[in-house]
Formats: sequence, C-alpha cells, structure tokens
Amino acid sequence: MSFPATLALEDGRCFHGRGAGARGQASGEVVFNTGLTGYQEIFTDPSYSGQIVVLTYPHIGNYGTNPDDSESAKPYIESLVARELSQVTSNWRSSLSADEFLASRGIPILAEIDTRALVRHIRTQGSLRGVVSSLETDEAKLVAKARATPSMAGLDLASGVSTPESYLWTDGPPKCLPSSLPSSPKQGSFHVVAYDFGIKRNILRQLVDIGARVTVVPCNTSADDVLAIRPDGVFVSNGPGDPEPLTGPASQLRRLVGRVPVFGICLGLQLLGQALGGKTYKLKFGHHGCNHPVLNLNSGKVEITSQNHGFALDPDTLDPASIELTHINLNDRTVEGFRSRKDPLFCVQYHPEAAPGPHDSRYLFEEFRQLMLDAS
Repeated sequence: MSFPATLALEDGRCFHGRGAGARGQASGEVVFNTGLTGYQEIFTDPSYSGQIVVLTYPHIGNYGTNPDDSESAKPYIESLVARELSQVTSNWRSSLSADEFLASRGIPILAEIDTRALVRHIRTQGSLRGVVSSLETDEAKLVAKARATPSMAGLDLASGVSTPESYLWTDGPPKCLPSSLPSSPKQGSFHVVAYDFGIKRNILRQLVDIGARVTVVPCNTSADDVLAIRPDGVFVSNGPGDPEPLTGPASQLRRLVGRVPVFGICLGLQLLGQALGGKTYKLKFGHHGCNHPVLNLNSGKVEITSQNHGFALDPDTLDPASIELTHINLNDRTVEGFRSRKDPLFCVQYHPEAAPGPHDSRYLFEEFRQLMLDAS
C-alpha cells in the first residue's frame, strides 16, 4: 500500500510521489548515493544519521533485507527517496522487504519521483536541507520546516550514535567471504581499541580477521583510559556530522599519537587530521557511493572505493614535513589518505571494509596489522 508523499527542499523546490515505509515526516540533509546495490548496509550505516538518502539506482528493494547485512543495530537514515521501490523480494536470504524493514523503525519512504532531476538539482545547488512528509500537503509549510532543519555544518552527530559503554567484539567475517589475508592469524594476536563515532560492523569484522581482539569504546573516552587497557593499536571509526565540533575527541587522539599505532577511517581521518593541526571543510554535495576512484600515490594504482562523507580535510593546512599524503580522489582531487612521517599512524577517507562496495582496499587492514607487528 502507498499513499501521497512530498519532498520539500529549503530552496523551495518540491517533489511529489508515493509514500511507503512509515507514515510520517522526517527532515535532514538531502544527499545522493550512487551505489547499485547494498541498500540495507546504507540504511544501517550510522554515518547517515541526520540525512535523507536519495538512491540514484532506479530499482530498489528487489532482494529484500535480512538479519545479517545490517551494519548496526538499526537504520540511521532519516528517510529514503527512490525512483521505484520493488514490492517483490526475490532472494532466499530475505526476511523483510525494504518497505517493511524501514516501516518497522518508523522511517518514511518517498518513491515514484524523478530522482535523476533531484540529483541534478543537488549537484548544481549543493546538499540541501529537506523534509519528506506523508502528513502535510502544504508546500509552503514544508519548505519552512526544511529551512528550520539544523544545518549539517557545525553539527555534532557522532556523540549521539556512539556506544554508551565499552564492549568486546569477537565476530569475524562470514566464512563464505574471502579473508583479507592469505591465512587467517590466530584470533587475539593483537588487542585493538576501536573508538566508536558511528562504527560499522564490517570494520570490526575485518579487525578480527587480522587477528585482533577488539574493545569498542565510546567516542569521548580519554587517552589515559585507552592507554590503561594497554592496546597494541587504536582504531578511529567513521561517523556522521561535522568533525569540527569534536574538539574534545581530537585532543585525546592527539595524546595517543606516537604512543601506539593508529588507523583511522572516514571521520577518523578528519579527526586525526585535526589532531595534527589540520582543518576540515564541507563538500558541495559529498561523496556517497561505492564507485569512487582513488589514486594510491605510493603504488600508482587506482582503487575503486566505497565512500560516505560530506566533509574533507584541507591539505593546505597540513604540515608536509610531518604528514605525507598517500591517496587522492580522482574526481575532485580531495584528500583520501595520509600517514605520519615519524609516528605509526595512517588513515583513509574512504571505506576499505567495503560493506557495500568493492574489495580493492582491504589491504589496509593488513597494513595496520603490520604496523602493530613492527611496534611490538
């Protein structure tokens, strides 16, 4: 069953279609994701907190959802916008349709609109605040609500999605998936403390795959508390929102640099960049998808990567005497990776755990393992 629904943008443009999922209203920054598959992983990525996600692939939901593919305990998107939402699910693993999955968490869906026109509008204007509603029909009221939605710039969302308490993670990748190593090392060979700013489960699985015993800690955990655990390495996770307000966590990360090997992904790169004196800025419409080309400056190879971020690190604010850029985005030349020239630290802006996405960059987990071996 569907019902009338509307997306209203802060600049006054509105899109009318059919609603699905939960009846209701949701607001957030409207962004688009160019992946052809992996929609359940997108729904449940905490980095999408505060955002309405437009999927550019026109046919969504045909393989349903299942308990194993979620990247967190619940969906974090504010709303979903799609061209066509499949009412038929054809996969032996499916337990709920995408419609049922999001409806069970109170998340509205807007379908049957021209998503190509919407994406072209966002590419021209930049990411816009918006409201999806199946309750209100007055365009002027919806546009006013979109304009009243908090801007993503300056917004700390990571603190709201981080775990409230530390916990131990021991699950590795499913046996049906290839390991990132030729032969899996003994589990527990290393102890890694993972800062949770909105961490994805497959990151934790990949850390276990390299032999790590993983303790996940809240994003506000002090450096002293981390060092008291005596980890072999520290991982800094992805997460939503603007990194700039996270001055407290950045200051704690600064105290860890040089004392323990550190690996960061996505928001983790931005926070480590801030910890080393760098500045971040908001991208026009962000990078969201699993087909972004990144050049590895050391190997000369191009990696096709999975990405989800709306902010980037300004390379001009980094000290070239202490920081080496290792990866750049081939679409817009933004920073995709750096490492310290003197301390055991490296990070990337994209998602090498690839859920969803290609596996080109899983070698980075092995590099983290080697960094810990070298420091032991």
